[in-house]
Amino acid sequence: MNGYVEKVLKNLEEKNAPEKEFLQAAREVLESLAPVFDRHPEYEKAGLLERFTEPDRAIQFRVTWLDDEGNVRVNRGYRVQYNNAIGPYKGGLRLHPSVNLSVIKFLGFEQVLKNSLTGLPIGGGKGGSDFDPKGKSDNEIMRFCQSFMTELSKYIGKDTDVPAGDIGVGGREIGYLYGQYKRLTGLYEGALTGKGLSYGGSLARKEATGYGLCYLAQAMLKKHGKTPEGKRVVVSGSGNVAIYAAEKITQMGGKVVAMSDSNGYIVDEKGVNLDVVKQIKEVERGRIREYAERVPGSSYHEGCRGIWTVKCDIALPCATQNELDSEGAKALIANGCMAVAEGANMPTTYEATKALQQSGVLFAPGKAANAGGVAVSALEMSQNSQRLSWTFEEVDQRLKGIMENIFASIDSAAAAYGAENDYVVGANIAGFLKVADAMMAQGAV
Repeated sequence: MNGYVEKVLKNLEEKNAPEKEFLQAAREVLESLAPVFDRHPEYEKAGLLERFTEPDRAIQFRVTWLDDEGNVRVNRGYRVQYNNAIGPYKGGLRLHPSVNLSVIKFLGFEQVLKNSLTGLPIGGGKGGSDFDPKGKSDNEIMRFCQSFMTELSKYIGKDTDVPAGDIGVGGREIGYLYGQYKRLTGLYEGALTGKGLSYGGSLARKEATGYGLCYLAQAMLKKHGKTPEGKRVVVSGSGNVAIYAAEKITQMGGKVVAMSDSNGYIVDEKGVNLDVVKQIKEVERGRIREYAERVPGSSYHEGCRGIWTVKCDIALPCATQNELDSEGAKALIANGCMAVAEGANMPTTYEATKALQQSGVLFAPGKAANAGGVAVSALEMSQNSQRLSWTFEEVDQRLKGIMENIFASIDSAAAAYGAENDYVVGANIAGFLKVADAMMAQGAV
């Protein structure tokens, strides 16, 4: 490894020792960037890597709200504004008990590279809270969101920082957050994306991450003379990303045979009926096990990690970080899986990623493969600025073009730096170079 990169990584590990998620993401990226610093000694002189790995600011705040019984509840809120060298900070808000500073820093760090890959003028950030929306009433979620935004509104704006949704934050939550932002600021502006269609949202935003994942996977397969048509597909998760990845890969001719949630997974050899999944998950907010109760011939299995033992040609991990570990990778390899594309953020462990790549499995990392969501968020920002609303077809066509361009750029970068077909290396280098050039042009600040 390049000596400068090794020194920065060691320093990061010493300074951020408890932050395992952040260090996992940083290690994977920095190891990929070693050849870049071999070619660009001027980056070391400018202290570029130290600046790149340290967020501009990390904000932590208290969120106090009342539950339906009138009890005062307290959660922690976060916003990490990581890097705005190429545009305003942009990244989602995650509501989940697992949220802590390490998780938000890792997501923000990845977001910088992901947003760079889209080719759009947006920097990277991330935020959220350890609040758990599961089991909460609409009124409790509204009160939490209003309290959260009361603090967050001090730090965001259409040209400063534009949050969006993530795990636990869908259209309902964005509506509550945006309503409070307007009350506090008096501004009707594109300071949040993922808004409802009646108040400035974009068509195809709901579908964007899942659809974009499949467009990139299709481009990767095409490069290697393959196609999704007629292939067995396993999609982990059953949230927004998973549902629309399953929808698009089915439209491409694939057959989704398994989906999951945090409790377990279902298998349907006839092909998963997405109308049933949407009814359970989007309308009833139920559990995936209910699918097996409604669809004859399907089965439910406890334990979500077991989904990787289901025989498939294509695996799309779309649930959460580190869900696909070494054991899961071994099962996929043994069953002849030919491609893995990440719909979630860092869903594959470092060891599993290496095992898949060494076995010849085509692997598309999340910072490239799941960039469709933030790409359409940026398109929503453009529509808000112009006071326009584009058709679903127009947005979808732009999304497809962005994802195909992302694959072309990561494929080209991998080849240029001696790592042909290694799309992890390609994504890290292609994303980093654009940010690095902007940082160098703007001076040592």
